[in-house]
Amino acid sequence: MIKNIIFDFGDVLINLDKPATARAMLPFGFSGITPSLDQLFKDYEKGLMGSSEFLDEVSSHFPDANREYLIQSWNAILLDFPEERLQFLEGLANEKEFRLFLLSNTNDLHMESVRQQIGMERYNRFKNVFDVFYLSYEIGMRKPDEEIFQFVLDENGLIAEETFFVDDVQENTVAAAGLGIKVWNLRVGQEDITQLKSRL
Repeated sequence: MIKNIIFDFGDVLINLDKPATARAMLPFGFSGITPSLDQLFKDYEKGLMGSSEFLDEVSSHFPDANREYLIQSWNAILLDFPEERLQFLEGLANEKEFRLFLLSNTNDLHMESVRQQIGMERYNRFKNVFDVFYLSYEIGMRKPDEEIFQFVLDENGLIAEETFFVDDVQENTVAAAGLGIKVWNLRVGQEDITQLKSRL
C-alpha cells in the first residue's frame, strides 16, 4: 500500500524547454556538453559552489557572453507551472492520504527564477503542499545517485515498498526502483501528473 509520494519538479510539475539553454548559447560557440561543463553543472546542482562562482566558471567557457545573458540563457529552460497541477497537488495534500515530498535536481539560479516567474504567493502554495521539500543544491546530493533516495527514506522513516516516485528521467526512476521504491517514469507530453491516482 502506497503511503508516500515523491515528486520530481521539472517536466513533472513545471514545464521545461530542456534544449533552450543550448540554443541560446549557440551564437557563443556552444557545440555540446563537454566533460568539464557536465561536471560544472553537476557540482552546481549539488551546491558545491555558489551562483557567482558558477557564473565565473561558465564565463571562462564563453567569454563573449555577458553575465546577464548567461543568467537569462541558463533560466530559459524554465516555462510555466500550470494552475491545474498546483490545484491537483493541493487537493492531494488536503486529502491527507499520503505524505508528499519534492525531490528536485535544481540550483539556486533556477529556483530564484521560478519564484520570480510564478510569484511568492503561488510559490508558497506550492511549497506548503509538501511534508518536506528537497532541492539538490541544498542537500548536496543529486539524482540518480542512490544516496539521495536512501537519504529521503532514512530521514523520514519511509519504507521503500510503501513509497511512490514520479520522475520524467528514466535514469532516476531506475535508480529509485533499485531500492524497492515504486516508480512512474512519466512521459512528457503523453502523460500528466494529474493522472497520478490511476498509476498508484
